[in-house]
Amino acid sequence: MPIMACSFYDNGPSKQMDFPLKDPLKRQSGSGPSPCAACTVRDWVFCSVLSEHELSRLDEMATHLDLSAKETIFNEGDEAKHLFNVTEGLVKLYKLLPDGREQVTGFLFAGDFLGIAMNDTYAYSAETTQPVKICRFKRSDLEQMFREIPKLENRMLNMATNELVQAQDQLLLLGRKTAKERLCTFLLSLSKRADKRGDSPTLVSVPMSRESIGDYLGLTTETVSRTFSKLKKENVLSLNKGGIVELHNLDDLMGLAEDST
Repeated sequence: MPIMACSFYDNGPSKQMDFPLKDPLKRQSGSGPSPCAACTVRDWVFCSVLSEHELSRLDEMATHLDLSAKETIFNEGDEAKHLFNVTEGLVKLYKLLPDGREQVTGFLFAGDFLGIAMNDTYAYSAETTQPVKICRFKRSDLEQMFREIPKLENRMLNMATNELVQAQDQLLLLGRKTAKERLCTFLLSLSKRADKRGDSPTLVSVPMSRESIGDYLGLTTETVSRTFSKLKKENVLSLNKGGIVELHNLDDLMGLAEDST
């Protein structure tokens, strides 16, 4: 799912992005390390298995982009020409329902990969929810590199498998849990992710809007707000500035995620 310090609320409609929206970050000869070599999330991303020589080759394929909040990276049904790696910020994945509503299917953070397509078109839409830095790769270039470097392809297959597991978890989340269980499960997933990255598991960043959280959890915005307030009143969590949620007891939160009755 793959979910940092902005308001819980969205601010207006998104903008369609026509690449390159902004001048990509250019690597100047002799100006220091390449963006790939200096990447702060390198240990988490798909390219972590590459040697320095292989990484340098990958860097030559990449276009490094700075995007503003609420920009569309691609739309469901667009030709899947590119793959993307998030290196900073938050991206929302969603599908449009027949009535025009959004079903959020996931949130991607620094280190996450997007754009994997089983056919020639994207199966979902991707939109930035805050300023984002991404690396963009031509699909054909990466596919060639996969053929030449099997360990890179294996790494991508593992990431794709994780996506399927998360999709199964999402079905369970929407189909069997109460509102409180859904929100507690969501917060636990953010806590586990933070812990895996070496950050505090009890001070988690929740930068997406409550509307987006509701679209992800299958709840109304009002229900999300009420449930946050209820958990705060029960001293399960505190809502701090900058979208930071302090989780007071992870064991208690885990119990609530399993059974809120």
